[in-house]
Amino acid sequence: MSQALPLPPVVRSVAALRAQLAEWRRAGDDIALVPTMGYLHQGHMALVRYGKATCRRVCATLFVNPAQFAPTEDFQTYPRDEAGDRAKLAQAGCDLLYAPTTEEMYPEGFATRITVTGVAEGLCGAFRPQMFGGVATVVTKLLNQASPDVAVFGEKDYQQLLVIRRFVRDLDLPVRIDGAPTVREPSGLAMSSRNAYLSAEQRAQAPELFAALTAAAESLARGGGPVEAVLGAARQRIVAAGFASVDYVELRDAETLATIDRVVRPARLLAAARIGPARLIDNVAVVPPAAV
Repeated sequence: MSQALPLPPVVRSVAALRAQLAEWRRAGDDIALVPTMGYLHQGHMALVRYGKATCRRVCATLFVNPAQFAPTEDFQTYPRDEAGDRAKLAQAGCDLLYAPTTEEMYPEGFATRITVTGVAEGLCGAFRPQMFGGVATVVTKLLNQASPDVAVFGEKDYQQLLVIRRFVRDLDLPVRIDGAPTVREPSGLAMSSRNAYLSAEQRAQAPELFAALTAAAESLARGGGPVEAVLGAARQRIVAAGFASVDYVELRDAETLATIDRVVRPARLLAAARIGPARLIDNVAVVPPAAV
């Protein structure tokens, strides 16, 4: 029987976090930060392993951020399992878990919010208008609290990744933001904590989101079109698979998220759709036809 790895220590205050990270810096260690909302899966573990391959030390964070949930959303029911998360982080080689309380992150009288325009507009920004302000605020705080050399985020949340890169540049924050590839289940379904909401039947239907995007991306890479016809076919396929509704399926520039009607430079197909109690998002890269 293999011996269980020691669990990473947990700190819950900014002071304790900074004390530990300062000790590592005095020893000459560089630090990667992996922010999460917990209920970790292999996608999160890939981010931790990416951080470990990049830096000597990895600090993961666990904080279900109320500022990015609307009153009608699932903040109260969002899945939580700190003990299970610590065990998974140990397996991935995480050195420290920062799990602050809401009172530590947003003490009484807290009155500041980061607002991002441009890449935060449209897509999920249109359907969840509170989200990116909440993400920008909490990630800015985490980066200021930890002052890591690198922070690692998943490409599954592609718009969020670009939002974070935007405000880090705009605010001159001294940290490199790295994006790690989406980790998928064998079916192709992008790993997500919210997959836990799905019934067995819905889990069997959900991979059609990725399949529809992949087929559309391949069509666009071959020069198929017009673009709106390709996107319309993808939407129809997603609904036919059993999704209750499609929030969007859109083709955007991969760097700016500007709407485009033809692929002449790297692009992304992004989608969000609702199935059962879950709202799933996904995206795939689209290469220009000449590059295929």
